[in-house]
Amino acid sequence: MRAKYSKKNTINVVTLGCSKNIYDSEVLMGQLRANNKNVVHEKEGNIVVVNTCGFIDNAKEESINTILEYSNKKDKGEIDKLFVTGCLSERYMPDLKKEIPNVDQYFGTTDLPKLLKALKADYKHELVGERLTTTPKNYAYLKISEGCDRPCSFCAIPLMRGKHKSKPIQELVKEASTLAKDGVKELILIAQDLTYYGLDLYKKRELSSLLRELVKVEGIEWIRLHYAFPNGFPLDVLDVIKNEKKVCNYIDIPLQHISSKILKSMRRGSKKENIIELIKKIREVNPEIAIRTTLIVGYPGENENDFEELKQWIIQTKFDRLGCFTYSHEENTHAYNLIDDVPESVKKKRMNEIMKIQSKISYELNQNKINKTYMCIIDRKEGNNYVGRTEFDSPDVDNEVLVDARKHYLKIGDFVNLKIVDSTEFDLYAVPVIENNI
Repeated sequence: MRAKYSKKNTINVVTLGCSKNIYDSEVLMGQLRANNKNVVHEKEGNIVVVNTCGFIDNAKEESINTILEYSNKKDKGEIDKLFVTGCLSERYMPDLKKEIPNVDQYFGTTDLPKLLKALKADYKHELVGERLTTTPKNYAYLKISEGCDRPCSFCAIPLMRGKHKSKPIQELVKEASTLAKDGVKELILIAQDLTYYGLDLYKKRELSSLLRELVKVEGIEWIRLHYAFPNGFPLDVLDVIKNEKKVCNYIDIPLQHISSKILKSMRRGSKKENIIELIKKIREVNPEIAIRTTLIVGYPGENENDFEELKQWIIQTKFDRLGCFTYSHEENTHAYNLIDDVPESVKKKRMNEIMKIQSKISYELNQNKINKTYMCIIDRKEGNNYVGRTEFDSPDVDNEVLVDARKHYLKIGDFVNLKIVDSTEFDLYAVPVIENNI
């Protein structure tokens, strides 16, 4: 017996993976809304679109499990249609069609017009920058380019996303203006590689030029930079971060490792000395900046000496923010030709060691913030607390500032001066400085 739907003719978009996927889902939903379709994000609907991630093993497993979950619902008559798109679908489409055949249709990362057609909607070229955002109203992701030209040995992104392709500055400014009119105050710039921006369109790196145009957008108060590749980093960007009030003192630079041996095998294009010099330069130009990085442990050939070198470098460098992943042996990548010789248990042990070191660093840095006042943006209310962030913190991955909602009233989306009164490794506790609110 078929189930009765409470959400008939509603398209439910389910997003997995990174901020780039969130952006893609928002574009899809904006197109559907412009076609007068009922569309929701991760709620109830009789038509489901799963936007998958295929980056590493854990992400692939989550994507496959999600497809299977909705496939079973389709078998039971709980949903009518199931479509799959995104990176996993781009990379493994023939296998997925064979293994999970009751999905109505699979689409790749560049198949938006085809997906819309399957959903009985037209692709509207005039909708530049118009999206149905899924993040809290005060911030949104702005994808400035697609794909990647870097040859990193461990990464399958070029297989799934193709070559680097920048969006024109005027198009991004228009998109930012549209977001600002909808109440967005913070733009988080994302790409596979921010620092490569403009090389294909303008024959030179133009991230600094893009930032100088975006700061002119009325209503945008913060602009944050994510995923800046270290090799070939355009140093003029540092001056923009320092001198433009709207550009946050924050940069995310995925460095992956510090052993020159491992970096060479990773095909990162830089040595230990280059990375140390870059971090030194960034901090010399702007001592206030918060630097976030991500690392990979357990890469093929990483021995105890390499790992010890990595640990000592982290202790010495004291990154403001740091994330760590275990190496994932991905087929069709250059590193797949190497022997995956670090046992999974050792990979996890090394990752935990790194995060324990970073936890101590974060605690010390946060303790130094006590009794200082920071301008924060309030993202949401959760339980008994308002949850905000300083300009040194990005959503979901960094510190949060907690304010007791039983004692203080704050407005979601507002900028508020908050005085830090206590801290843990990854949280700050604060009280509002009411008279200085903006």
